Amino acid sequence: MTLLSVRDLRVSFPTSDGVVRAVRRLSFDVEAGRTLGIVGETGSGKSVTALSLLGLNPGADISGSALFEGRDLLTLGADEMRRVRGADIAMIFQDPLSSLHPYYRVGWQISEAIRAHARVSRGEAMSRAVDLLRLVSIPQPERRVSAYPHELSGGMRQRAMIAMALALRPKLLIADEPTTALDATVQAQLMELLGAMQEELGMALIIITHDLGLVASAADQVLVMYAGRAAEKADTTSLFYSAHHPYTRGLLGSIPGATGAGGRLVPIHGNPPSLINLPRGCAFHPRCEFAMDVCVREQPDLAPVTGGPGHESACWLPPEMVGVAPAVDDARRRHAARRGRASLGRPAPDAQTVGGAATHD
Repeated sequence: MTLLSVRDLRVSFPTSDGVVRAVRRLSFDVEAGRTLGIVGETGSGKSVTALSLLGLNPGADISGSALFEGRDLLTLGADEMRRVRGADIAMIFQDPLSSLHPYYRVGWQISEAIRAHARVSRGEAMSRAVDLLRLVSIPQPERRVSAYPHELSGGMRQRAMIAMALALRPKLLIADEPTTALDATVQAQLMELLGAMQEELGMALIIITHDLGLVASAADQVLVMYAGRAAEKADTTSLFYSAHHPYTRGLLGSIPGATGAGGRLVPIHGNPPSLINLPRGCAFHPRCEFAMDVCVREQPDLAPVTGGPGHESACWLPPEMVGVAPAVDDARRRHAARRGRASLGRPAPDAQTVGGAATHD
């Protein structure tokens, strides 16, 4: 069952330098009890998308629709959104230090979230806050509940944010870089916890991350974003083994070991484009080694490719050119040469190089 259905979402910010088109015609669905992974470089629109769904982008021009259980989140009033936010849809923010109030103790902030939506006493809410801190593996929760955010380590602050998000057992949890600053053991514990909550509550999960390893292990579906648009959508297996879009190909090439033993990682040429002055055609074409003349002229829309059921890619390459093998890259180069290679003013790619890498922060 579809819990959240986003269609034609557009988010822009007017600035003195021009209009920042942060999200452009984005559509996706999230099923109850399933996990959607959203990946892409910094500035691709991942976090802006999540914040827009919760009405947390003041000053932004937002259009489109985001149906959650039949209600359009983008048209809800402030009071209605306040009832949804935290109770039905919760979010783990990317930076816990700036998301937690520095003047209030951690336990008070968690209990406040509980009391805002449930009729419980202050003591009962604080007791639940202690239980939640214990649930996310914070040591000595009875003591930490009285700590200020600056008295906790970065990893503990992140776990406190996760505890707050889970406090009201939401139907949809949006996790923006949920495992940042956590060591591998705690990451595994928290992802196991989120998986158990999904199974128990039928909770849907959106994971926004740069960690493709996390996406591979936790996500059912993957949405790859570039310059505010969807570059590729697929189930996790199809995306990792049958990628179609050259940008996705570059992201996969950045995983250590993806190029084989001794393989050399090469970054994608150039930088993400300005969202004020986007290039014509496909926004990725200035960095794409398979760019053709048509890529400079026209922006491709998402279209089905042969990677698997529901696999879509916004690229002018033929739909059957999926995969990450060197032979597939050679076929892409030959096709680009036949269709007219775009002159991008950069050195030709090394034909012996396998894979590419995107620069992550």
